[in-house]
Amino acid sequence: MTLTKRIIPCLDVKEGAVVKGVCFKDLRQVGDPPTLAVEYQAQGADEIVFLDVNASVAGVRTMHEAVRKTAEQLFVPLTVGGGIRTFEDVRKTLNVGADKTSINTAAVLDPSLISKCADAFGSQCVVLAIDAKRSGDSWEVYTHSGTKPTGLDAVEWAKAAVERGAGEILLTSMDSDGMKKGYDLDLTKAVVRAVRVPVIASGGCGTLDHIVDVLTVGEADAALAASIFHFGQHTVADVKRALEAKGVPVRWGS
Repeated sequence: MTLTKRIIPCLDVKEGAVVKGVCFKDLRQVGDPPTLAVEYQAQGADEIVFLDVNASVAGVRTMHEAVRKTAEQLFVPLTVGGGIRTFEDVRKTLNVGADKTSINTAAVLDPSLISKCADAFGSQCVVLAIDAKRSGDSWEVYTHSGTKPTGLDAVEWAKAAVERGAGEILLTSMDSDGMKKGYDLDLTKAVVRAVRVPVIASGGCGTLDHIVDVLTVGEADAALAASIFHFGQHTVADVKRALEAKGVPVRWGS
């Protein structure tokens, strides 16, 4: 059976507003989280990702009230990340309406958190976020919203996290993020082929063809995008029509 590919708008949130930047910098406000989430759902989004991009740096907790307001209006899955540091943070985030939690910094600092959460809530609730930057012929993992290099190889870290129970990988190319020149196909393919769980590609989407490429050439299971949606360049439906025209299976409605 051929699995459909997922299209996932990303809501990067800072201080209660959705923002977009370039290479994790120069953030500008583009809207309100619940409003945008509902709009993208209406356009046909398969899921929504909600990331508090300032939480890990500032040491604050995920904005649970914003999560609750967003989640209560959605019927598609909602993944929430940013500032989730502990098992209790994961539990609270799921309790306020998230279907999945995305962890990056906390997982690197304490890999056992992955298995603890997977055992308690199920692997399907545990998304490992990897922010990766090219280093020679490989890619290095960064934490704290892309500010701290870890020395970890992205592909090897993905494998290790899946062995610990991560049910999905949210893979962001820091080199490509916000550049609108396309996803890092080499990075994406390398991680996809190394793990047995779905991989969501993120970072660099600027055109419909970029999404087609990452889901075919890059072999990703899902494509995350922000700029093309936030600035009105394309709708989710536009993306799905482009994918169908290329023979890529997508899901329409319920």
